[in-house]
Amino acid sequence: MKIEKPRVAIQGIRASFHEEAGLRYFGENAQMIECNSFKQTFEKLKNREADYVVMAIENSIAGSILPNYTLLLDYGFPVVGEIYLPIQLHLMALPGVKFEDVKYVTSHPIALRQCVDFFDEYPHLKIIESSDTAACAKRIRDEQLTDTVAIANSLAATLYGLDVLERRIESNKRNFTRFLILTHHDNMDKKPANKASLCFQVSNKVGALAKVLNIFAEEGLNMSKIQSMPILGKRNEYNFYVDVEWDEQKHYDNAIRQILKYTQNFNILGEYERHDDEPSVAPKPQRIDRGRRYINIRRNV
Repeated sequence: MKIEKPRVAIQGIRASFHEEAGLRYFGENAQMIECNSFKQTFEKLKNREADYVVMAIENSIAGSILPNYTLLLDYGFPVVGEIYLPIQLHLMALPGVKFEDVKYVTSHPIALRQCVDFFDEYPHLKIIESSDTAACAKRIRDEQLTDTVAIANSLAATLYGLDVLERRIESNKRNFTRFLILTHHDNMDKKPANKASLCFQVSNKVGALAKVLNIFAEEGLNMSKIQSMPILGKRNEYNFYVDVEWDEQKHYDNAIRQILKYTQNFNILGEYERHDDEPSVAPKPQRIDRGRRYINIRRNV
């Protein structure tokens, strides 16, 4: 089902990296719904106040965003797509501000960590952490701060009328964040997929996980991601979150049938089309009418 002007819930405010990811995936017609937390984005979807959620799940420097894996399982909304966004960070200030007059630099903690090489050259700058990169840019504009610079994306500089003093100050020029696209169950398309996000448990026995991973290998599936998280209140028990990719649907279907024998509480969190654009290159906007199918399987052994 195609929605001409989808309502997309994002964590953060306008010009955040979540909005940038949402615009690249859905196009300029998307209506962004600002939320204070990732949980609030899921609540918007649950209450039908949004059609989709765009949620960061991992960053090539900072790693996995673990609390978001819990949200995937708790709410059960299907993953219907993904997008990899190159993280390009710029130093910005009010028009007319000179860099030599700047005393403070503000941004999200992860963005600040990604610019350590730049800060090493200017040790006099005092760092102020904030919850959102775009909010830092907005604060400079709203409060007319002439002694402070923000680190954010070019979208924030444009939206809040700031000048970019220095471009691409991130230490790693190939850093990217992977975002998942989620929706509610009756907003699903029925078209082919070539990637899936799975969650399951295995028994606490020697070789239990290896049996599952061997099945993926034998069927020719590429396991692009594995993440374990302890199950609250259960010693030595874990949820395993796995992403797999395939070229032929039958191999994926065969693998799923086999691993059900060796897993408990098996869930297919989503089946969707993988994002194949090179992460270091800005991806083209994607249409929202891509094919997905969703299966929810629970098995207690």
